[in-house]
Amino acid sequence: MDKSQPPPYTETQPGYTPASYYQPGQQQPNLYPPMPQPAQNYQPPPPQPQVQQPPTVIIQTRPQLIGLGNQPTRMQCPSCHADIMTTVKHSANSRTHCWALCLCLFICWPCVCVPYCMDSCQTANHTCPNCNSYIGSFDN
Repeated sequence: MDKSQPPPYTETQPGYTPASYYQPGQQQPNLYPPMPQPAQNYQPPPPQPQVQQPPTVIIQTRPQLIGLGNQPTRMQCPSCHADIMTTVKHSANSRTHCWALCLCLFICWPCVCVPYCMDSCQTANHTCPNCNSYIGSFDN
C-alpha cells in the first residue's frame, strides 16, 4: 500500500445500509414514518350560530360651563353628582410673587406681604366638600 494515497473507504457507517445491499425484488425498508392519509368521508363541522351582540350605546355629554369665581359657587359636583356649595382655597401664583418682587424693588419692602394676604392676587381652587374632588380654579 502506497503511503501517499488514502486508504479505500469500503467500510460503511454504522446504521447505514447501501441500496446495493438488498437483493433484486426485495423491498427496501421505509426510513420515514407513513404520512397520515386524509379521511375520505371528512365533513367540516357545521357552522356555529352567530350570537347577536346588543348594540353599544355611547352617550357623550357636554361639560357644564359654570362660572367659577373668587367666591364659593353653588353647583352639582361632576364626581358625586350632589348639589353642593364649592369649597374655595386660595393659593399664591406667579403673579403674586411678581407683585411682591415689584414692591420690594421699589423700596416698599414693608408691604411685600400684602399680595400674599389679598385673595384677588391669588388663584381660587374650587373643591367638592363631599368627595374632595377638584372642580376647577379661577385666576384673576
